[in-house]
Amino acid sequence: MSQQTSVLYDVPGPRQRRITLISSIVAGVVLLVGAYFLIYQPLDEKGQLSMELWGPLLDPSNENFSQVWDRIGLGFKNTLIAAALAVVSSLVLGTLLAVLRIQLKSLNRLRFTGLATPVAYLLRGVSTLLSAVTRVCVEVFRGLPVVITIFFVARGFPEFGLYLDNLWYLVIGLTIYNSVVIGEILRSGMEGLPGGQREAAAAIGLSPAQTTRMILLPQSFRIMLPALISQLVVVLKDTSLGFIISYEETLNIGKQIIGVLGNPIPVYVVIAVLFIVVNYSLSKLAQYVQRRLARGRKTAGTPAQNPPPAALVSQAESNGQGF
Repeated sequence: MSQQTSVLYDVPGPRQRRITLISSIVAGVVLLVGAYFLIYQPLDEKGQLSMELWGPLLDPSNENFSQVWDRIGLGFKNTLIAAALAVVSSLVLGTLLAVLRIQLKSLNRLRFTGLATPVAYLLRGVSTLLSAVTRVCVEVFRGLPVVITIFFVARGFPEFGLYLDNLWYLVIGLTIYNSVVIGEILRSGMEGLPGGQREAAAAIGLSPAQTTRMILLPQSFRIMLPALISQLVVVLKDTSLGFIISYEETLNIGKQIIGVLGNPIPVYVVIAVLFIVVNYSLSKLAQYVQRRLARGRKTAGTPAQNPPPAALVSQAESNGQGF
């Protein structure tokens, strides 16, 4: 590893390392001084750092502490529930959409030469129409802002007599948008794989559906895993848009607390920390899964070692042979 690094760039000498260390210390001191004069001091002068505002969040002896954290806990629980439901449904529908688009693209290449001419033209027309419909749906729902999608779901479903809890309006709105995005991520991952894999699968008799399910889709999940995790983080953050339908998620409850206590900075800082912790945990989970997948692939690709002499002896004895 050190030899590869030295090829890419010159290893810094003692003088350069001292310069780098001193520069880092100076930059850190400058940042601390700037944070003190530009952030801490103005907030302190305006009383934004007083325990009167931070006490309900940090001081257990404060009369509002337990009630505030009960409300924040309820909001965060509702956020995680909505995010989990939206993530699962988006992954399922996005995977189905990606497979559907890949299969329709494969059907468009077929000429249906073994069928009667009217039937062949009918099947080609149906596949072309379905491809156009899925493409339009992808472009429409991917181009709409999520907040508009949630609003139309919450206002449109009751017009057709479908009354649901606000949680499901939020989940459906998030699913419509994110399933399209996840579907495009997986589709691009499958189409980016070498074409020789499809040819090899066809050569051994696999159908296009089997090729997609057994060869293309698993590799697409592994290759596009960072993009998928990033989109799941977006799902978690977009749950805050539930305020437009009065869903009691974290930010909505935070606004209620601010309306009573008048401490927007402390409340939003605490909520921001909660979101950062969860999103950071998701990113670390993605790194762990990537390492496991890479390790499993490397292990699977390692040629089997020769069996030890003891194993050879036992095998020869079982076959009635000797050395």
